[in-house]
Amino acid sequence: MAKASDILTYLPNSFKTRDEQDYINFLWESYESNYNNEKYPFAFIAFHMLYMSFVYFEVWQIKENRTADFEKAMVGFGKDFENKLMSATTPFAFVELGESNFIRFLKLIGCDNSKIGTYCSSVKSRNDAAHSNGRIFFNDQTIIDRKVDEVLRYVDEIQTHSHPIIEECLITFLKDSFDADDREYFDDSDQVREIFIHGNYLSQKDIEQLLTFDITQLSAETNYTEMETLFNAFKTEYAIT
Repeated sequence: MAKASDILTYLPNSFKTRDEQDYINFLWESYESNYNNEKYPFAFIAFHMLYMSFVYFEVWQIKENRTADFEKAMVGFGKDFENKLMSATTPFAFVELGESNFIRFLKLIGCDNSKIGTYCSSVKSRNDAAHSNGRIFFNDQTIIDRKVDEVLRYVDEIQTHSHPIIEECLITFLKDSFDADDREYFDDSDQVREIFIHGNYLSQKDIEQLLTFDITQLSAETNYTEMETLFNAFKTEYAIT
């Protein structure tokens, strides 16, 4: 059985703002507190919100790295709504779109309709638990443990589908940031942390994947030596010990 805390390794390693960090911390603490006090329906609501936060961060990476695809996926949306999503400065702005509809953006990383339907099932479970319908859902530890395992399977599948996007984040970063005199931060570590990790909301799972990236596939690039140096700085800073 997976541990509920595993979801934290799929959420950003660090955040752009303190408010974002505090929000994720609040959701996790709410899950723990309610679970430990056998308030399982409320624990599931908090866990579902962590799951949807993960989805928002995944789609943010699509928006930032495959902007044209993201724009095309909004065909049928009103112009004002489209502008709101395109100009969003935080993934949490995506809450404007209903959860089930929003999950459909995962089609942009190869999740088919069958998978999308499966991933949306957590939304229905959350609705069942959250509405004042006179029934108590997930009122047994075995049931909520099974639901948490189920959601974690969804998260891991989505993470696997996102691998190409994560590598695109890295390649774009290396191409844009190899020159210390023409970027936001002179120090490699600062540039990696602020622009690469914060900017892309990379999770521990993302970082683990990128630590195995074969940098030699960029050897034909004119500035390969500088890019390799920056990549090695990332590996040194975030090496798993």
